[in-house]
Amino acid sequence: MSNPCSSLLELLGLIVGTGAWFCSLAATLMPSWQSLSTELLSAESYEVGLWETCVVQEGGATECREYDSLLGLSHDIMLARILMCLSDALSLLGIIIAIPGLKQVKSCQWEEGWRVKRGMKITAGVLCLIAGIVGLVPVSFMAHDIVKKFFDHSLPEVVPRFEFGDAMFVGWAAGFLHVVAAILFFASCSGLGYAEPRLVFHQRQNEYLTSSGPSSKERTEYV
Repeated sequence: MSNPCSSLLELLGLIVGTGAWFCSLAATLMPSWQSLSTELLSAESYEVGLWETCVVQEGGATECREYDSLLGLSHDIMLARILMCLSDALSLLGIIIAIPGLKQVKSCQWEEGWRVKRGMKITAGVLCLIAGIVGLVPVSFMAHDIVKKFFDHSLPEVVPRFEFGDAMFVGWAAGFLHVVAAILFFASCSGLGYAEPRLVFHQRQNEYLTSSGPSSKERTEYV
């Protein structure tokens, strides 16, 4: 039987990793990376995302417009696009690799198959860890830029300043969950997690002794 703690850890790792991928994908697509509201037009607020900008009315109506050209994008948004898409791809690849590595999945049934499963889970953990780091970089960089501009005393106080959008908090949550999923995958491969018993087949040889001495049984056939 497999170690129940190891099976629970790898299953939790898969669940947390899947949730991290959904959060990362949502943060990539959400238009609310940066939020701007002005006192002059309190009924409207502006939101800047990686793919479009939106104007949100007070009644809940939203009008969005995609960026016209890649050449007109700022460097931080372009970098955030590339890194978030890379994080999504690495996370999805890690989940796909981790599924056949689970002990509940009937795969790699040969004698040394458990080594292959362990390698799959380690690979999935590495991919999730890289995805988490890659996803945290653009979110943290844009957060640092927003904070620096918010407290810029060279600008007049009446000038509106951007604030954190909802997508940034979702991106931070995605990066944290990616790291947790990687730790769970690594923990399921350590310790006694793979001290599984292996079946050893012993070939039993039967020796047939034939003797012509008095101890041998005689068969008499009657015709």
